[in-house]
Amino acid sequence: MLLSLATGYLALLALIVAVGAQNAFVLRQGVLGRHVGVVVVVCALSDALLMMLGVAGLGAVLTSAPLALLAVQWLGVAFLATYGVLALRRAARGDALDAAEQSAVSLRGVVLTTLALTWLNPHVYLDTVLLLGSLAQAHGPEGRWWFGAGAALGSLTWFTVIGYGAGRLRSFLARPVTWRWVETGVGVVMLALAAGLALHAPA
Repeated sequence: MLLSLATGYLALLALIVAVGAQNAFVLRQGVLGRHVGVVVVVCALSDALLMMLGVAGLGAVLTSAPLALLAVQWLGVAFLATYGVLALRRAARGDALDAAEQSAVSLRGVVLTTLALTWLNPHVYLDTVLLLGSLAQAHGPEGRWWFGAGAALGSLTWFTVIGYGAGRLRSFLARPVTWRWVETGVGVVMLALAAGLALHAPA
């Protein structure tokens, strides 16, 4: 039980630590200090639901339907490539985080953006439903659910740390040069993930 829980926790952290669209948005909200708790909860609950679907066997269903898997992969390529290019454009312009500009963003707008960056990103499905779901099956009928619980706990830990940690580092992260590097990192990682998906997608 504890081994499965710990393995799931560490597996999730290994996947989620890379800078991505979802992480960058959580960091942004943390720096701005706006609706951080809501963003953390929405991200963690969304990840938990997707991982439980994978543990329940949805990943196996998808892999048995080649056309569905192919569609997910190429949608992922398009999404990641588009977001990567946009991030690099923001980095080139030197866009900075301006709390005054962001003050009018409503809670509803923040929630919808968080949901979009999670549920409209096919790469999230590949990580949570397919990869973590497959890893969970190796822990047996009961152990797989503990693996999933550990992964969900890892997700909650990670988003809490970066969301509230960003607030403590606000003076550093809000600098234009710092955020330019963050956006550059996001763009490079997104384009690399898009290329990886494209290379591994069936012809």
